[in-house]
Amino acid sequence: MKFHPHPLRLSTVIFLDKLLGSIKTAVPPALKSAIWLVKLTIPISLGVTLLNYLGVVGVVAEFLNPAFGLMGLPGEASLVFITAIFLNIYSAIAVISQLPLSIREITILAVMCLIAHNLIVETAVQMKTGSKGWHMVTLRLSMAVLSGFMLNWMLPEVFSRSAAVAKTPVSSSFFPLIQNWAEAAFLLTLKIVILVTLLMVLQQILKDFGLIKWLSRLFQPLLSVFGLPHSTSFMWIVANTLGLAYGSAAMVQEVKNGNISTHDADLLNHHIAISHSNLEDLLLFAAIGVPVAWILVPRLVFAAMVVWGKKLYSYKG
Repeated sequence: MKFHPHPLRLSTVIFLDKLLGSIKTAVPPALKSAIWLVKLTIPISLGVTLLNYLGVVGVVAEFLNPAFGLMGLPGEASLVFITAIFLNIYSAIAVISQLPLSIREITILAVMCLIAHNLIVETAVQMKTGSKGWHMVTLRLSMAVLSGFMLNWMLPEVFSRSAAVAKTPVSSSFFPLIQNWAEAAFLLTLKIVILVTLLMVLQQILKDFGLIKWLSRLFQPLLSVFGLPHSTSFMWIVANTLGLAYGSAAMVQEVKNGNISTHDADLLNHHIAISHSNLEDLLLFAAIGVPVAWILVPRLVFAAMVVWGKKLYSYKG
C-alpha cells in the first residue's frame, strides 16, 4: 500500500524548500555587497572624524556662515550640514544637540540634511545603478540649498521656539574620540551586514514567490504621480524604508539582474536623491520635536518636480 502525504503537509514542505532555496541564493551576494559598503563607509567616517578633530570642518563652516544667514540659520548651523554631507543623519543630530537652535531652524536644517546626507557613499550606490555621480551630487546639494531658502520663506514663525534637545558630551581628547568612533563603527558594521543580508533575502523571496509584480501594481498609482515607471516599485520601497546606503545591495542587484533598465533606475535616482529614507530618519527628527509634515511633504513635491522636469527635458531633447 502506497503512502500518500497529506496535501497540506506536502505544500508546507514545498514552501519551506523554496524558502530555503531563496535564502541560500541571496546570502553570498548579500555578504559581498555588505563588505563593499563597509569598506566604503568606515574609512569615510574615520576621515571626517579626524578632520573635525583637527578643526578643518570648523574652518569650512566659518566660510559658509554668510550663505546660511540668508536661509534664516545661524552660522554654526553650517556645521550640521557639512557633517550630514559626509556622514549620516545620526551624526547631524549629534551636532544639533550641541547648538542652541529653534524648532524652525532645526526643521530647515532637517530638510537640507535629509536631501544631502552621506553623499560619498550614496553617490557611489547611485553610480552603480546607472546615474552619473556629478549629476547626483550637484542635484542634491542644489536642491538642499534651494529647500533651505524656500522653507525660510514658507515656515511660520510659530516654530521659532527653542528645541528641547538633550546635550551630549563630546570628547576633545584624541584617544577617547577614536574609542567612541571605533565603537560606533563596530555597531554600524553589524547593522550594515544584518540589514543588507535580511533585505536581499527578502528581495529574493519576493522574486521567487512572484510578489514583486504584486507590489508593483499596488504602488503604481502613487509612482505615476511621481512620474516613475512601475518597474521601479521595489527599489522605491527599499529606498524609502531603508535608505540608499542600507538598501544599496538590493538596488544594485535589481539593475544587475536586468529587472530594471538603467534609464528607469536613473529616473528613480533623481527622485530618491531628494526623498528617501522616509522611515528611520524622519522618526529621528520627530523625536526631537521636528514636525514630520514639514520635512516630508516638501521633499516629495521637490522630487516629483525634478522627475517630471527631467522627463520633459528628455522629451524636448
